[in-house]
Amino acid sequence: MRALQLTDPGVLELREVPVPEIGPDELLLRVGAAGICHSDLHVLHLPFTMRAEPLTLGHEVAGTIEAIGGEVGGRAVGERGIVYLCWSCGVCRECVSGNENVCRAAGRTAMPPCPGLGPDGGMAEYIRIPARSFVPIGEMDFLQAAPLADAALTSYHAIHGVRDQLRPGSTAVVIGVGGLGHVAVQILAAVSAARIIAVDVSEDKLDLAARCGAAEWLLSGADTAREILDRTDGRGAEAVFDFVGVDQTAKLAVESVAPNGAYRMVGLGGGAPELTAAPAGGPGWPWGASVRKSYGGTKSDLIDSVALAEAGKLRIEVEKYDLADGRDALDRLERGLVGGRAVLVP
Repeated sequence: MRALQLTDPGVLELREVPVPEIGPDELLLRVGAAGICHSDLHVLHLPFTMRAEPLTLGHEVAGTIEAIGGEVGGRAVGERGIVYLCWSCGVCRECVSGNENVCRAAGRTAMPPCPGLGPDGGMAEYIRIPARSFVPIGEMDFLQAAPLADAALTSYHAIHGVRDQLRPGSTAVVIGVGGLGHVAVQILAAVSAARIIAVDVSEDKLDLAARCGAAEWLLSGADTAREILDRTDGRGAEAVFDFVGVDQTAKLAVESVAPNGAYRMVGLGGGAPELTAAPAGGPGWPWGASVRKSYGGTKSDLIDSVALAEAGKLRIEVEKYDLADGRDALDRLERGLVGGRAVLVP
């Protein structure tokens, strides 16, 4: 089969490799589509490789069951689904509590094995997966389904954790209307009564936010925090979701979140919010506000995301690429040229 593999730091090659052999508790999936994420760029730019042998990238995967392990029940060849990306142990206290994304077997790092970030991923014609990671999608288009595995899962998890803040009359700010941000706007519109304010450096991305359900939008600049405060009677937003995560957006989140509000760090840009143990006041961290560094989501979050998509409340803005054009798609993503989510088709 063909697979898009990281062979050395920064070196991505389309290679011919054997079709994976599955174990008794695994499935072989014929890949229908694989989404591209900023995490793939992060892996590509690491100064080292994550393992000795070449690594197939891709953790947003949708496809059709091609073969079934001998110990797997309840699945059928030809069944269509997507892959839950947290390949957790399934038996620890966190997993059985429904918190598979912080599986205890992963230690303090709390990042269970994930396709394309250790095990081989889905930027290939086939992928081997744990049977329990399969989530059915019925007849949903693979192009729409694949990005649900991260872009929707991660957004939904961050939003679900602050549902108590998203009451009628509240305000939610979405910073960065890219692959995850445009999905987050739709999820907020579907599951909450909050007014949604979108923030981005691109007019095109703000147009996308408006189409996705944002009530208001702001071009990011020096006065963005003040504009958010002006629109919330000086108090700030009850929830701020940062899908960029650089110093500037972290500063904006700190300066625009309301007292008792929620700031959720989702983007992995390395930004450092200034949170000090000092009296609250001015632009600093307000009393009672919480901050959470959100990773992935639970399998239940993914099932809910699929249900939203099936109900027509969630549609991914997709740019389609052939598997052979994967490096070009990653380059476009890095330059900020992708509108929504880039998706590869083998």
